[in-house]
Amino acid sequence: MATESKKPVKKQTAKNSNEMKARKAAAKKRAEARTKSKKKGGKIVLFVVEIFVLLLMVVVLYGVLKTEKVGKVEIKEEDIVINEEVKVKEETTMKGYRNVALFGVDSTSGELTKNTRSDSIMIASINMDTGECKIVSVYRDTYLNLGNDTYNKCNSAYAKGGPEQAINMLNMNLDMNITDFVTVGFAGLSDTIDALGGVMIDVDEAEIEHLNNYQLCMAEDLKRSYTPVTSTGYQLLDGLQATAYCRIRYTAGDDFKRAERQREVLMAIADKAKTASPKALNEIANNVFNEIYTSLDLSEILELLGDVTKYEIVGQAGFPEDNMRATGTIGSKGSCVVPVSLADNVTWLHQFLFNDNEYTASSAVQEYSDKVKSDTSGYLQ
Repeated sequence: MATESKKPVKKQTAKNSNEMKARKAAAKKRAEARTKSKKKGGKIVLFVVEIFVLLLMVVVLYGVLKTEKVGKVEIKEEDIVINEEVKVKEETTMKGYRNVALFGVDSTSGELTKNTRSDSIMIASINMDTGECKIVSVYRDTYLNLGNDTYNKCNSAYAKGGPEQAINMLNMNLDMNITDFVTVGFAGLSDTIDALGGVMIDVDEAEIEHLNNYQLCMAEDLKRSYTPVTSTGYQLLDGLQATAYCRIRYTAGDDFKRAERQREVLMAIADKAKTASPKALNEIANNVFNEIYTSLDLSEILELLGDVTKYEIVGQAGFPEDNMRATGTIGSKGSCVVPVSLADNVTWLHQFLFNDNEYTASSAVQEYSDKVKSDTSGYLQ
């Protein structure tokens, strides 16, 4: 009997042992699931911040000293103009690309919707298959069709008809197929850079005075303190300093150099964001959505980039292209940047963005090109 009484004890012990193993295995699976969930959550945050970095925060403004929290806006598809030949290209050389307009508006009252000029205009073109991104600044004083068959500096399109007309201006003159936009203000850009811990920028002697003057103006309007930049060289700039750097235009290169500075800050932010902590990324997300005006919502932003690890800025340039532009005072329109041949510039743009070496400008662009030449040729040297 004694022997028999021990057997059940052994069986019970074995059973308990198996149960313990099962519980440990289950606990391990739950831990792995939690870890996986955290990684997934972190990855989603990274998606958000990358698109913020490239489509929101780097839209550098000239003259915006405070912003209005206006959020998301719907633009009807039927109100967007896309040239007929471009609709064909959407299924060939432009297939797989997502193009987004980035606007920075000249407003001291926080108006982001219209009645204010877009003094910073960029196009972000993303290859959705490779994650490669190219950024093009469209110089604000470029003489173009404003989207309503009147011709003037292209930055006045936003003032006259808001983002809708500004998008149509880009699509009509540049043979683009843009349907989405983002407009952002100084506060959002500055807060983003601060959340990232600043960005590394090379400041030269000619820039310091202007950088600090712009800081002073913004600090007064935003009711913030500022730290003057006192030395030249490659250095860490905080949000207000970097935003002020983007506004500088009174040095050699004028507005062309300012657009280059804007792209420089864009790339610096992108580099810094890739090493940011989850806390910083969350802070960016919370700040930016309150200080932008956009056609995108969060789900679209999350969908826009599938794999942050393959996302990379591979090219940046200005439009019109350096060797195909001129400047001059065009009658009552004032000092303008003139595409010597708009058609040739558009051909270059499509080669740059989409690697389309056989591109020919659409019949609409040819018409606009002829008009630009007719209006401006008598004023150019």
